[in-house]
Amino acid sequence: MLVRTAIFAAVAAVIATQIPALIQRTENPAEQQSATDQAAPPQGASRTAPEAASLTPGSTVLDADGRGHFIGNFRINGKPITGLVDTGASLVAINESTARKLGFGGNDLDFRYTANTANGKTEAAHVVLDRVEIGNVRVRDVDAFVLRDSSLSGTLVGMSFLTKLKSYQVKGGSLTLAN
Repeated sequence: MLVRTAIFAAVAAVIATQIPALIQRTENPAEQQSATDQAAPPQGASRTAPEAASLTPGSTVLDADGRGHFIGNFRINGKPITGLVDTGASLVAINESTARKLGFGGNDLDFRYTANTANGKTEAAHVVLDRVEIGNVRVRDVDAFVLRDSSLSGTLVGMSFLTKLKSYQVKGGSLTLAN
């Protein structure tokens, strides 16, 4: 049990190192928005995540936004969630509000892990997502951390999703996911 706790603490620390680049705070923390909502889109572009284009069955392509980030419209446990693909995050990271939307309630969330974020220390709970989908790509049983809303405003789609794919590749401003 101690080894498992240490592993999750290490994963939380890795996630925490990625959060500062994605969270922008306003003067009033109650006015926080997701990093993707705060950034101005390129001229003529919308603020919503682009739809994933499918090359073949089991394959999806995301184009980089104006900042070089890959943001997509995922379906997590059947619910639509906008997520930022983050190869620097060991696990998928969601906040409490998203966790509730996905069906994880108070008793399902055991906030026994500590993560250091740009907003300071926060508690984290380990969950397993039944399925994560984008376009024609579908993955089951994906490990994730739930962080407090004050510490994470959006969803990070990390390596616990990407390593379950047959391949993922960035080329020419596009990310191709295949399974």
